[in-house]
Amino acid sequence: MKVLITGGSGFLGLHMGRRLLLDQHQVVLLDIAEMDINEYEEVGPPLPGQWRNCVTFVKGDVRDPAAVASAMKGADAVIHSAAALPLWRPNDILTTNILGTQVVLETAKKLGIKRVIFISSTSVYGIPQKHPIYEDDPLDGVGLYGISKIAAEEVCQQFRNHGLTVPILRPKTFVGPGRLGVFQILFDWIDRGKPIPMIGSGANRYQLLDVEDLTEVVSLFLTAPENEVNDTFNIGAERFGTVREDLTALCQHAKTGAQPVATPARLSQAMLQVLEALKLSPLYKWVYLTADKDSFVAIDKVKRRLQWAPKFSNADALIRTYDWYRAHQDRLDQQGGVTHRAAWSQGALRVLRDLLPSRKGQGKER
Repeated sequence: MKVLITGGSGFLGLHMGRRLLLDQHQVVLLDIAEMDINEYEEVGPPLPGQWRNCVTFVKGDVRDPAAVASAMKGADAVIHSAAALPLWRPNDILTTNILGTQVVLETAKKLGIKRVIFISSTSVYGIPQKHPIYEDDPLDGVGLYGISKIAAEEVCQQFRNHGLTVPILRPKTFVGPGRLGVFQILFDWIDRGKPIPMIGSGANRYQLLDVEDLTEVVSLFLTAPENEVNDTFNIGAERFGTVREDLTALCQHAKTGAQPVATPARLSQAMLQVLEALKLSPLYKWVYLTADKDSFVAIDKVKRRLQWAPKFSNADALIRTYDWYRAHQDRLDQQGGVTHRAAWSQGALRVLRDLLPSRKGQGKER
């Protein structure tokens, strides 16, 4: 099977391409960012010997019909994971996530491609008061990113009416080798043996997802019967504790002396909101407004329909990601970026980090 991955240079695109190659598919990557496919070798076990011959990269924007048509020509299916993330400019978030989805689906329809898997987000649920969250619960997106994902899902629904099979996947925040962004900030503090401030007591349960589990289930959606997959699905870890429990497990694994500490939730959130407004913090509302709340979805539907179950717990996923960070940190670009594969500039958080005492002793500056 020949599969197009939009957003092929992103964190999910990186791991999804690897997964498809392991399953012996042909892979086409479409992205506005350059992609060095040799990076596939840095985030997982060896690939089959001639794997480079099975990957094609097309540089282009999902908002550009010509670029999308060029990349999609000859494909059997599409995984649409391209998205502008919350730190991007507002216009780019709206146009990439909504218009880009429209272009991808229109092109698939014109080229006779019957299946497009859309990677949405659990941010479409906002901050609900009841848990677990089911697929038919109300939608209330937080910020432009959540709002844009809801609108993009509506576009997907429209194209289902035109005969396309468009599974909508709503994954929880996913981590794994190569994941940086907000997690790089966490790992940096842990590596220095710093106290890890939690927003609130950490008694809430916050579900994550390992990217390996996500790519496994996406691969199942490529070939499962249409009547089983032409629907909307939550994807998340099955085993997870409280925020304090999962962070404690990570800190104990790191053995740097770092440990989670509680902070007053409302005060912390108010301070982070001010810092965000002043552009002095990379943390956006979806991160800090949900950090002290329960946030977990039901995954019964996908388990039942596809006979799938996630392998990794929250703690497993965090530890795998941290170990990759430790092994590669000296080669990471520390200049700051806005994607999940880039280290984010910590801004005022770095000042706080340096003021807090370290249990590791004298920290090494990075």
